[in-house]
Amino acid sequence: MKDEPVGTDETRPAEAAGPADDAAGAGGAADERDDRWLQALDLLLTEQRFRIGQYMAAHAVPACPAEPSEAERRRRAGAPAAPVTVPEPPVWQLLDALPLAAMVVLPALDETGAIADFCYVGHNVAARRYAESHFPPGALPPHTGAVPLFDRFPNLADTPVPRMLAEAHRTRRPQGPESAEWSLSGPDGRAVRLSSEVRVAPFGDLLLVTWERGEQAGVRMAEAAQHLARVCWAEWNLGDGTVEATGLDRVLGLEPSDPLPDLLELGRMLAPDSRRALYQAVHDALLREREIVDLELRMTSPHERILRFIAEPVRPRLGPVWTMRAVCRDVTSDVRSRTLAEQAMQEARAQRERADAVADVAERLRDAIVPRFPAELGRHGVEAAAVYRPEGRAARVGGDWYKTRVLPSGQVLIALGDARGHGLDAITLMAKLRYALAGLAFTGEAVERLTGWLNLVACDDGEESTATAIVARYHPDRALLRWTCAGHPLPILIRDREARLLDPPPSGPGMPLGVWTEEAYTAAETLLHPGDVVLLYSDGLIERRGSDLDRDSSRLVRAVHDSARDGIPPGGEALDAYIRRLVDRLTGPHMQDDATILAFRLVGRDVVGG
Repeated sequence: MKDEPVGTDETRPAEAAGPADDAAGAGGAADERDDRWLQALDLLLTEQRFRIGQYMAAHAVPACPAEPSEAERRRRAGAPAAPVTVPEPPVWQLLDALPLAAMVVLPALDETGAIADFCYVGHNVAARRYAESHFPPGALPPHTGAVPLFDRFPNLADTPVPRMLAEAHRTRRPQGPESAEWSLSGPDGRAVRLSSEVRVAPFGDLLLVTWERGEQAGVRMAEAAQHLARVCWAEWNLGDGTVEATGLDRVLGLEPSDPLPDLLELGRMLAPDSRRALYQAVHDALLREREIVDLELRMTSPHERILRFIAEPVRPRLGPVWTMRAVCRDVTSDVRSRTLAEQAMQEARAQRERADAVADVAERLRDAIVPRFPAELGRHGVEAAAVYRPEGRAARVGGDWYKTRVLPSGQVLIALGDARGHGLDAITLMAKLRYALAGLAFTGEAVERLTGWLNLVACDDGEESTATAIVARYHPDRALLRWTCAGHPLPILIRDREARLLDPPPSGPGMPLGVWTEEAYTAAETLLHPGDVVLLYSDGLIERRGSDLDRDSSRLVRAVHDSARDGIPPGGEALDAYIRRLVDRLTGPHMQDDATILAFRLVGRDVVGG
């Protein structure tokens, strides 16, 4: 079957059961299926031990009696052995033949026999070469006979060397190797750090100190690097089941006293899917001659960890795989970070998709409710134009709205508002207020009453449903604009190429819509002249981070004044072009809110009444 452990055609021991045997009656239980991969791995390793045993038996060298030497034949014949004379070599020639750097030290004893000092006597050729390549120039003075060792090398006294010398003299046994970290200064004051592995051995009445560059220091550095990188190496001998490793216990989360796991025990530490992966990797290495296996293993015991397992099979020439050699790395934090990053990317992608969907709905809704300026405005002596510029973030559509309508009385409703927030919630409140105002205006009630009713609509929508607005009604018969302010920036009047803010209503700007049901709004009245332009706008057109409303309003008035200095040509298209240039000048590429501006102009016509 596709998911079953793979068997082999090799002859195997009778006691090795197939991986499916014990699971045949399990009814497909998950734990039995998990154990099946361990059984398969056990079978695979048992077969490999059998192959190694066959290989060893086939290549064993038969024992044969050794040919006796001439001396042995003479001994067996009872003849006396020929005398052997061993010449005694000169001591310094013997030391010079050593490949290791060595120096001879004499223990200086006091009258009681205790060690008073250690004297440097001399060194061999290897020591001189070591000094030439590692000591600062001139740091090794010419030999002048026995001198105190620690006068010649003061920093050596702060290493294990004094203790090793004393122990070697006292016990007459070799000491070391131990690491010695010390420094040596030359005549110019330049110091060199030295790291050596030192041994001390009795040498007659003297002591022999040998050293070489710190292999153990290198080993410690390698182990430290492995620890920092959470890396270890391991070799599993498939013939006798032994394990050699450095850092494997640490990477697996074992105690130092715990035995190192063989491959089967390692499999027992793994999650079910990783047991199968380990079995497949060992199978491919042993039977399919795969040179490198590289996989991630998920541990469940003794700790939940994820390992990167890179292994290679090692075999004798023409023989079976004898050893699995592997480098393991604890990649738990890396995998979790990668998983979190992928989840964050997926969530960000989902949020973008949701935002795009909301933006699409919001824009479709806005397209459906964006007002069209009625043609009859011109018959009532009014031109109008509007520009809406979305913020550019989130759903790209906010709560700015505006409305113009000729009422049955011949008066013109003009309004602009800003519902709190962005997206569908703001669009919903914006549509609700806009349509409510359009209906309420047909009652013919004054703008103060209309604004109060609009406030109740916002209050009924919930605490978060707040908005600001300018609600105005233009009376063509008197060229009179009556308007209220519900927490909104004041309108701007352009007259004779000059711009100024309109004065607020007598009781001041009212509170925003939806804040307090009992708020009473009052209206301001502005008489318009032919050619006057009134600008209603949202705060997104003027607000800047770190600024205040008065400063922002003053900046807007200056911009309106400068833009109108050359006049605004007649016609609706010219009025539209003017406010678009104004919005481009004020907004820039980094908008913090939606920006909307509504302009209406009183065109020349005879005004009836006063």
